[in-house]
Amino acid sequence: MGAGKLNRPRGATRAVALATLLLCGTAPAWAHDSWFAPLPRTDRGEAVFAFGTGNQFPVQEVTIPLTQLQRSGCQGPGQRVAPMRWVADRPVALVLRSARPVPATAALTCWAQLHPIPIEIDDATVEVYLNEISALPAVRERWAALRARGVRFQETYTKVARVELNALEPGAAAAAPSSGGPEAVPGLALDLRVESPLPLRAGDTLRAQLLRDGQPLAGLPLELRSDLSPLGIWRQTDAEGRISVPVPLAANWLLRGVDLRPAEGRPDAWDSRFITLAFEALPRR
Repeated sequence: MGAGKLNRPRGATRAVALATLLLCGTAPAWAHDSWFAPLPRTDRGEAVFAFGTGNQFPVQEVTIPLTQLQRSGCQGPGQRVAPMRWVADRPVALVLRSARPVPATAALTCWAQLHPIPIEIDDATVEVYLNEISALPAVRERWAALRARGVRFQETYTKVARVELNALEPGAAAAAPSSGGPEAVPGLALDLRVESPLPLRAGDTLRAQLLRDGQPLAGLPLELRSDLSPLGIWRQTDAEGRISVPVPLAANWLLRGVDLRPAEGRPDAWDSRFITLAFEALPRR
């Protein structure tokens, strides 16, 4: 099929195998974030992204099966939301593009949500996982009680990824409301909405709001990482789900977090929602 077709045959068992690979110790991944990495645009001007999974930004290590893609979209200024289009499968990433060319003066916001995956994790890996996501005390206390009873860690996780693409030339921001940042995306399990005017530059402050099912999510730790340093900057969302964090360097950045909580209607099980927001901070002028 051509690049205009999003659906492409894949075996459903491959998705399960991927999850097992990532969380059961056969690959060095525990928090296993998935994110968009911008690639060169097409000759027609469509934005292109590598959508892959890795243990630590910016290195993508494992691809994402197309069948795992539950929903996706891109929106530029004055445009309606359009689903992303399949381009290619690569060993470490699924390559997707915007459905329409993006003017050089326009920014773009894109997102994807994956189907939920159930998994069991061994006790040793759980400890690493909880450290990687800076798990809240209530989560650690519940896990300690479950572990004392001999209960294995059973989790169903859903992943959401978002990317803000700067304009190639000065121009309008993508889908920008009066506050200066892109709009929230209705229907996402988790969403990170940038409230700072874009593009960000080195020395600016990133202001963002975390939403769960469209409502502000308070008290969740979020980490900001760059592709220039292995060290991250942690912040916890306030009562309105907001954080403010300095962006010290001109670099590619990833804001990441995991909302891990008891599963509704499933005693002793867990539900988690992963979120990543990728963006580039430009040099000071």
